[in-house]
Amino acid sequence: MHLDQITLYHIRMPYVVPFQTSRWVETDRECVLIRLRSNSLTAWGECTATQHCAYSYETTKTNWHILEDFIIPILLASDLEDIASYRAAIAHLTGHPMAKAGMEMALWDLFAQREGVTLQRMLGGRGERVKVGVSVGIQPTTDRLLEVVEDYLSQGYQRIKLKIKPGRDVVDTAAVRRCYPDLLLQVDGNSVYRLEDASLLRALDDFNLLLIEQPLGEDDIIDHAKLQPQLKTPLCLDESILSVTHARWALELGACRVINIKPGRVGGMYEGRLIHNYCLERGIPVWMGGMLETGIGRAANVALASLPGFTLPGDISASARYYAEDLIEEPFTLNPDSTLSIPKVPGLGVKVRIDMLTQYTLHSQEYFPA
Repeated sequence: MHLDQITLYHIRMPYVVPFQTSRWVETDRECVLIRLRSNSLTAWGECTATQHCAYSYETTKTNWHILEDFIIPILLASDLEDIASYRAAIAHLTGHPMAKAGMEMALWDLFAQREGVTLQRMLGGRGERVKVGVSVGIQPTTDRLLEVVEDYLSQGYQRIKLKIKPGRDVVDTAAVRRCYPDLLLQVDGNSVYRLEDASLLRALDDFNLLLIEQPLGEDDIIDHAKLQPQLKTPLCLDESILSVTHARWALELGACRVINIKPGRVGGMYEGRLIHNYCLERGIPVWMGGMLETGIGRAANVALASLPGFTLPGDISASARYYAEDLIEEPFTLNPDSTLSIPKVPGLGVKVRIDMLTQYTLHSQEYFPA
């Protein structure tokens, strides 16, 4: 399949409320969107890097650079038949998984539309809905945290993830658990703790958590392998898992008992599915992480999260959790059973609102074959 046109959009969308982790605060969503055109088909992808190099070294500017100067020229000169051929065409490019994943998402959408099937079916997923939860950023006070949690529970979310950091960990977690003894609850350290904090992290064992996510360094596996035997609570690795090879290293070393899969972090849904399959064969639960995506990226995450190994609720909350208005015509809404419905239209299954895209676009550029 030859591409007739590729368009990049640098967008900025305001969040409903600022989102604070242990290391950074975001007030709006900047990212690069990709539109592909081939024959009569139009497909979309979303790069998950933001304007900050906090979670990853990638940013909107580096995504644009890698796409414009390397990936797009290769694709406009190629005849791609499937995702494997795309991966082969860019295999010589080192790093930049979020840029690669954004283009891969658009190609998944394109190929699924060509075959007249949903992305879910092309990926091998099943079911009508996927279980989801909500991630709660660090709040000014514990009392305010309890108010925010109560509000999300009233909306129908049945799993809560708390962002934590030293000084805002044990007390906050204890307060939420005390108010909600049966709540599905987990915490996320976003890499701010060190192995020397093991005794503090052991205190979290008292709260019957689903998992503790990435407490140690963002590139660490070894120290997590030393920490996990000291805890009853399963550790979950996020930032440290960049490929199925990293997943193998982590599991062979005993560094975690759960793995978070974010397609952008690992270079795309193809690699995400490899990690899922590897973990499924070994009885290791996985769950879908979120990068505060627009409805475009959310549609891809929901489809991938329908694979059978995604047994824990994902961080792919309803559109209204993030945006007053999403970029898609039918935003994702929370079902009463704390799930999101999976689109049943070929491809990603969502239709982009061009009026909203125009409103939030900072810059765009079109590219054509030579």
